[in-house]
This record gives sequence, structure tokens and C-alpha cells, in this order.
Amino acid sequence: MLKLERMPYDLTVCKVKDVSQIDLQSGFFFIAKTDEELSLVCETQDAPDRTAAREDGWKAFRVRGVLDFSLTGILSRLSGILADKGIGIFAVSTYNTDYILVKKEDFERAMSLLEAQGYGIG
Repeated sequence: MLKLERMPYDLTVCKVKDVSQIDLQSGFFFIAKTDEELSLVCETQDAPDRTAAREDGWKAFRVRGVLDFSLTGILSRLSGILADKGIGIFAVSTYNTDYILVKKEDFERAMSLLEAQGYGIG
């Protein structure tokens, strides 16, 4: 079974107008740019002062280790367990692994639910 690692940060999900608003020296952040928007997930303390939209109050965990691209269903299984208990997620993926954000007030319950399903929590 996969091991999940709690991330120690309070996180913010926001939409910014341009990259100049993002502190690229921050220790932890994700940037996503599409033809419609520029989104940022970052530590709350590093969130830009002015954003087009912003939602604070997230915590995250990651799937520990490097995931092979041939693996399937990881996010589906994790999100399904949480969805069945009414816990919404915001997921982001990197080349190595997946990160799942959960609202702060649901985070401990989410970790307990996943641990009860056999996931190692660290």
C-alpha cells in the first residue's frame, strides 16, 4: 500500500494576473498556466497581496516516493475514499508524485480515513 506524507504548510489556492506577482524564491509552490488562467498554490504566508481570486485554509499530503507513469488509479482511489465521506479535494501533480489538498477543517479526518483504509501516514 502507498505511504502518504503530511505537508507542514498552510496553503492558499489563488488566481493571479501575471507571473510577476509570484515569489519564485518561495520554498513550496505550484504554478499552472492555461489559455484561460494562471493559478498558484503556495504557502499562505507567501500568497500575493492582490489576486484575482483566492481561497485560504488548505492543508496537503503527498504520495511518498516517485510514481511510475504506468501506475493507474492512485488519485481515483484516494479521492474516492474521501468523496464517499463528503471531503472535497484539490489535486496537483508533479513529475514525481501527486499532492492532494484538503480543507484544513477536514484534514485530520481525511488522514484518519485513509489510514483506516491501509495507507501509511507519515
